[in-house]
Amino acid sequence: MLIGRKTRFAVLQGARIVAWSLAIAILILSVVPPRFRPETDLPHHLEHFAIFVLAGLAFGYGYGRRSVVAFLGLGLVVFAAFVELIQLMIPGRHARLSDFAVDAVASCIGVALALFFGARALQQSA
Repeated sequence: MLIGRKTRFAVLQGARIVAWSLAIAILILSVVPPRFRPETDLPHHLEHFAIFVLAGLAFGYGYGRRSVVAFLGLGLVVFAAFVELIQLMIPGRHARLSDFAVDAVASCIGVALALFFGARALQQSA
C-alpha cells in the first residue's frame, strides 16, 4: 500500500510521541507509591506485558529502521532494567527479576511486531 510522504511523516511522528509518552508513563507508574497507581483486574505480569508490548510497538513504528532494530531492542531492555532497579531506592516499592524478564521480552516482541507489520515500509522514504 502506497501512502503519501506527509501521511508517512505524521504516522512516524505520532508513533514517536506515543512511544515517549508510554516510556514516561511507565517510569512514573513505577516510582509512585502503589496507592497512586491505577488498579486493573488483570494479572500483574499481564499488565507489565501489555504496556511494554505497546511501548515496543510505538518505538518500533517510530524508529524502526532495519539498521537500528538491535539498538531499539537493547535500549528497551536497558530501560526495563532501569525501571526495576530504580524501585530499589523507593520505599514501598520492590524490584522483581520476573518483572524485568516480562518487560524485556514484551518490549522486544513489540518492536518485532511493529517491524513485521510495516514500520519498515513507513521508514523507507521518511
